[in-house]
Amino acid sequence: MFATARRELADFLRSRRAQLDPRDTGLPAGGARRTPGLRREEVALLSGVSSTWYTWLEQGRDIRPSRQVVDALAATLRMTPAEHGYVLRLTGHGGAAPGDPGDGMPGHVQRLLDALGPSPAYAITADWTIAGWNRAYERLYPGVAAVAPDRRNLLELVFTDPAVRALLGDWDTDSRRFLAQFRAEVGPRLADPPVVDLVTRLEAASPAFRAGWASHDVDRFTSAERRFEHPEVGTLLLEHHQLAPADAPGLQVVVYTAAAGSETAARLARLAGPAAGQAAGQAAGG
Repeated sequence: MFATARRELADFLRSRRAQLDPRDTGLPAGGARRTPGLRREEVALLSGVSSTWYTWLEQGRDIRPSRQVVDALAATLRMTPAEHGYVLRLTGHGGAAPGDPGDGMPGHVQRLLDALGPSPAYAITADWTIAGWNRAYERLYPGVAAVAPDRRNLLELVFTDPAVRALLGDWDTDSRRFLAQFRAEVGPRLADPPVVDLVTRLEAASPAFRAGWASHDVDRFTSAERRFEHPEVGTLLLEHHQLAPADAPGLQVVVYTAAAGSETAARLARLAGPAAGQAAGQAAGG
């Protein structure tokens, strides 16, 4: 395991351990505890490993737990499926990290975005840089085209752009969800320079980001309805989808759709204007 992944694993295990009530694991509450959560020796006992070995794991030592041990720790610490998958990736059991899109936004992916008409859509790279978008997305969030390409990162915009904060219907919840999903995706690549630079900037710029990052929360993406408050057309209830083009490694396409015949669909059509169906995509170069 690489040093950064070991440190992240250590911090993550400590954060999950601190959140557990001993009574939820079948252990007696016992006397007063100096710190909340389970003790290291209790996690080791419940997971079938030695206390010394588990302590080394939380110290970030150069040891690699087996898949069986990772699964046991996940069960002991009551990890969610997203958290379990995150630890598997950190320990080298969860498959390769997303690749790099290489030469930027592929033309065929941009054409796909454009073909989505009034449905706002954009594409992001593995570190959540916005690589391209369609006209509908630019009408939803006009500021995207004005942002410098090296700052056109979805997570950075969520935490630093007042227009995005106003657009998100429940910013407190939405921003924490975005952050948990981002961490789940980039955890094994926390030492990559673009990720280090992004996290450093956001820790300096946003107290909310600092608090969320320190929590070590992770979550996986789920399609669901999201609420936007647009200054021109009002409330938009959009279903959020995320797709990975098979022939564009490292890119993910995000699409927001409205239910047919809904008020949101009508508002999106008004927002997009008469040229909604025309190709008006915008590449990352701006």
